[in-house]
Amino acid sequence: MKSEETNRLINGLQVTHPEKPIWQQPPINKEQFIAYLDLAAPFMLPFLSRRALTVIRFPHGVPGTSFFQKNCPEYAPKSVDTYEKEGTRYIVCDSKTTLLWLGNQLAIEYHIPFQKIDSVRPTEIVFDLDPPDRSAFPLAIKAASEMRLLFERLSIVSFPKLSGSRGLQIHIPIADLGLSYADTRLFTALIADLLIRQSPELYTVERLKKNRGNRLYIDYVQHAEGKTIICPYSPRGREGATVAAPLLWHEVNESLRIESFTIATVLERISQGVNPMHNYFEQKNESLIPIVNQLKRVNSAS
Repeated sequence: MKSEETNRLINGLQVTHPEKPIWQQPPINKEQFIAYLDLAAPFMLPFLSRRALTVIRFPHGVPGTSFFQKNCPEYAPKSVDTYEKEGTRYIVCDSKTTLLWLGNQLAIEYHIPFQKIDSVRPTEIVFDLDPPDRSAFPLAIKAASEMRLLFERLSIVSFPKLSGSRGLQIHIPIADLGLSYADTRLFTALIADLLIRQSPELYTVERLKKNRGNRLYIDYVQHAEGKTIICPYSPRGREGATVAAPLLWHEVNESLRIESFTIATVLERISQGVNPMHNYFEQKNESLIPIVNQLKRVNSAS
């Protein structure tokens, strides 16, 4: 007779080794982790849909040995959609069934490109605000708040999100604008330059970490074809079971703490109906078109 441990079901998925510890602090086992994915799926899948997925798997739990996985394994169920590009057969996570299967493989982190599989154009702009360490997180709060003011003046709707690691990320939806990565680079470079001109002692775009000192890195270079960003609501493979949690702008203040947004607390937010990105895909941000066109004219004249 099979033991109870090998017979646990979550939404039709047989969870193998459900009692296996995944995080020690806070204590979260495999069944609880997959239960989180089950409840977070409606919020994650709109971002995962039609994108070539990269996951980070932690076969022995967090912290522990981990590895990136881009290629779909041969043993994947036939129900798992895939997309082949340049010799890599990516998983396309278009369903809760696929997401839960990935969770059962201990795929903890879900990283997505900025464009869909049927396009070379980005569907969003993301600024990654990366402080030198978690103790410098207030720098990310300051930069995000200053960006918010800039975007509001430009009539751009933006959405803040914790990275779940040590910083913040600002998402700007641009799905229907037809902008290229070259176009968006003009805009992201402009915003980074404005912040650095205002506070050069606080912010930098220096790619070499050793040359940044104690300044916050405004990573706009990462917004490019072939690059990825952590998916909203994805857990992170870090102690504390933190999550890349979407935020409401009023939550981006001096009291914000990364460690306050964990698998448990994000589940509580979901149960309370808190969904900061609920209208994300409805935003057009058409005001970006004249801004980019003006930047093109300035560049061509210089």
